[in-house]
Amino acid sequence: MRRFASALLPVLACAPLALRPAPLAAQARPFLVGSITARPGEKASGYLDVAAGVDSGTRIPVTVIQGREPGPVLALIGGTHGVEYNPMLALQRVRRDLDPAQLKGTVIIVHVANLPSFQRRTIYYSPVDWKNLNRVYPGRRDGTVSERIAWTITNEVIDRCDYLVDMHSGDGNEDLISYDYWNKQGLDARADSIGRDMAMAWGSHGIVIDTERPRDRDASLYTQNTAQLRGKPSITAEDGYLGLVREDMIQRNYEGAFRILRYLKMLPGAAELTDHPVWYDPTVVLQSPATGMWFPLVEVGQWVPAGKIVGYVTDYFGERIADVTAPFAGVMLYVVKTPPTGQGEPVGMVGAPRAQP
Repeated sequence: MRRFASALLPVLACAPLALRPAPLAAQARPFLVGSITARPGEKASGYLDVAAGVDSGTRIPVTVIQGREPGPVLALIGGTHGVEYNPMLALQRVRRDLDPAQLKGTVIIVHVANLPSFQRRTIYYSPVDWKNLNRVYPGRRDGTVSERIAWTITNEVIDRCDYLVDMHSGDGNEDLISYDYWNKQGLDARADSIGRDMAMAWGSHGIVIDTERPRDRDASLYTQNTAQLRGKPSITAEDGYLGLVREDMIQRNYEGAFRILRYLKMLPGAAELTDHPVWYDPTVVLQSPATGMWFPLVEVGQWVPAGKIVGYVTDYFGERIADVTAPFAGVMLYVVKTPPTGQGEPVGMVGAPRAQP
C-alpha cells in the first residue's frame, strides 16, 4: 500500500521478542458485560446504557464472544472518534467470523464507543458536550456524556479485560500512514514488554514509542493508557485516513484483530509478527499557532528536515499569519488536510526513526 513510510527509510532491526503471555483469566461461567451475557461457546450482542445526567444519555453497542475453552479476555474498541469508520466496519466482520468453538477465552467488542459523534458525523469532539472521548478517561459517573461513556467503558470493559486494542484510523481531517502506539510507561515491565510485542503482532510497519502519557490512574485521559496503568498490556492502532471507507483499511483492521488473537494463543495458528518495523521516537504533534485556515505543504510519509515549514495558517481573508515548522528531522506520520484550524489544535505529527528499543 502507498501509505507505509518504511519504504522511505532504512530497514531497522528488531529485538528478540518477549515470551508470549500465558492466559490470565479463565471463564467457566457465563461472562457478563453490563447485562450482555455470553455462555461458553456463545456470542451475545447488546447495549451498555449510559443514562442521561447533566446532558443527554446514549448507549454503546457491544458484543461478547466467549470461547468453549478458558483463556484471557481481549477487548477490541472501535469508534472512539465518530468518523473513524474502518475499525468499526472491521469489528462487524470480526463478530461475524470469530468462531467460539475455536476460541480460548473471551473477546469483548465495543463496536462504536462514541455513538453521539458517529451519528452526528463529528471529528474529535462529541456534538453533545464538545469533549474528546479519548481525553477524558477514566471518566466520571456524574460527568458530561463523554465522561460517562469513558466511565462506563472503564468499569464494564477495561476493568474486565486482560489485554486491549484501541482501534483508530485517520479522522475526517487526518491523512496518515498506518502505525501503532506502544505505550512504554516504565511502570510495569510485563505490561510494557507484552505491549511491545502486541504492536508487532498487529502488523503495522510503523510503531510510535510513546513515553509521555499521564501516569495518574485517576487522570489517565486515553483509552489505552487507562488499561496500561491497570497493568493490562495494550496498544492503539491507526489504520485508515481522512474518514474514508476503504476495503484495504477495513481488511487491515480485521487482520490485525486476528493476528492479536493468535499472538495471545486465543486462536490456533502461529503468531505473525512484523519482522522489521520502523520505530519512531521522539514524536511530536504539531499544533496550530493561530486560528484561521490551514494549508499543509507536505505529504504523509514525507521526510522533513529540522526547521522545514510544513504548512502555514492564514486569516479568513487569506493573509498568511503563521508558519508551522518541524522541530527535528523525521517522517510526517499524519497531516491535517482540511482548512479549519484553531489555535492549539493539531495540524500534523512528525516522528524520528530510531533503532529498535
